Amino acid sequence: MVIVVTGPTATGKSDLGIFLAKKLNGEIINADSTQIYRGMDIATNKIKDTEGVVHHLFDEKDILKEYTVFDYQKEAREIIEDILSRGKTPILVGGTGLYINAALFDYKFEDKLHDEYEEYSNDELYKMLLEVDPNTNIHLNNRVRIISALNYYNANGKPYSEKKKDNVLLYDTLFIGLTTDRDILYYKINQRVDKMVEEGLVKEAKALYDLGIRTKAVMTPIGPKELFEYFDGKVTLEEAIENIKSKSRKYAKRQYTWFNNQMSLVWFRTNYEDFNKTCMEVLDYIKSNSHIG
Repeated sequence: MVIVVTGPTATGKSDLGIFLAKKLNGEIINADSTQIYRGMDIATNKIKDTEGVVHHLFDEKDILKEYTVFDYQKEAREIIEDILSRGKTPILVGGTGLYINAALFDYKFEDKLHDEYEEYSNDELYKMLLEVDPNTNIHLNNRVRIISALNYYNANGKPYSEKKKDNVLLYDTLFIGLTTDRDILYYKINQRVDKMVEEGLVKEAKALYDLGIRTKAVMTPIGPKELFEYFDGKVTLEEAIENIKSKSRKYAKRQYTWFNNQMSLVWFRTNYEDFNKTCMEVLDYIKSNSHIG
């Protein structure tokens, strides 16, 4: 049995994942496309204390190296098989739905196909996607997902938006989503950004800026690129921070859209006042719907 813990940013996925790993003899496989990379600990909101729980594909890839959904699919499946072979529970934790589905369903990606798109603007890529997938719900500015959808079409000969209808799940899996009211979520996101700034987000981004690093690993997460505009003198620090908050809220909204269209989740409401109650609700559900525990 494989467990998936996902949902929008700031809903407590990492903490729930660690709780479940302890209760279910599990190991965590990171399913956040930005937390895979070393560095940018603050920008990607990496959990500081893994509490002794084994984490795979977490804080281990070089930000100067290219890492694709194809790479993730291959490595995540190998790790899932290894964890299962040792009688333990693989728990995928993160908000990158594309990575989760790539690991668990049987569709194919072609290695390094995205390289051919580097010269195209977001507008040009989006027009290319609409030609092969007019029903896409991917946002115009979500370059990574647009390229992934184009790769999917090239590898499979069918639109990414039709993927859900045809994919076969490779593992016995329970899909769990954490959610909350939108107003609460946006408040928590704003709080999180303020905390990131207090913890040194600006300093972390400035180090990358001074090194001239502009790889996908650096430019994908929300935070560094917005602060780069501040370092360039294009915006004030206050404006850069507000841009981070605004884009983070919009990202959470896009995550909901993706989850609702591409994944079949059992949703649990995050209890921020007593998170242990949420954890116990999820654990009870898992024990009632699997042989685990």
